[in-house]
Amino acid sequence: MRVLGIDPGLTRCGVGVVEGVPGRPGKLIGYYVVYSEPDEDIALRLLHLDSSLGELVAEHKPDSVAVERVFSQHNTRTVMGTAQASAIAILAGSRAGLPVQTYTPSEVKAAVTGSGTAGKAQVTSMVTRLLGLDAPPRPADAADALALAICHIWRGGTRARIQAAAASARRGGVRR
Repeated sequence: MRVLGIDPGLTRCGVGVVEGVPGRPGKLIGYYVVYSEPDEDIALRLLHLDSSLGELVAEHKPDSVAVERVFSQHNTRTVMGTAQASAIAILAGSRAGLPVQTYTPSEVKAAVTGSGTAGKAQVTSMVTRLLGLDAPPRPADAADALALAICHIWRGGTRARIQAAAASARRGGVRR
């Protein structure tokens, strides 16, 4: 399974592409950060993010997209930009006809490190180790995007099987 993970941000949006199967270390395909200038018009920043993510989806042809779920922050202005970037990320996957799943930061941390309260340094260290990299991915936005992709590979596959079984049971059929 090839997953494109997106750590949404308006100024810096991390994107990581990982290939793998649940329970095994994944293979790094690539990672990127899409930048925009804070003093640019918001419409142009969102358009740049949309076209950049669309290009990365087309280039890497992922099987699915994993996006970090926006959580409440104290700074309303920051959370608004993150929410807008998150919507663009979800749209990029949807537009390509791909399944899109969102994960909270603590879900991602727990999947990658075993602790939902792990710090950024611990997440980056584990991503580096799990993907067998010589050096940590920089900046942290890229490492977070790779962690999202790993989380989806490990948890998303299980989640998809559970949802498929539930749908089958609702239809009255049992799949073996």
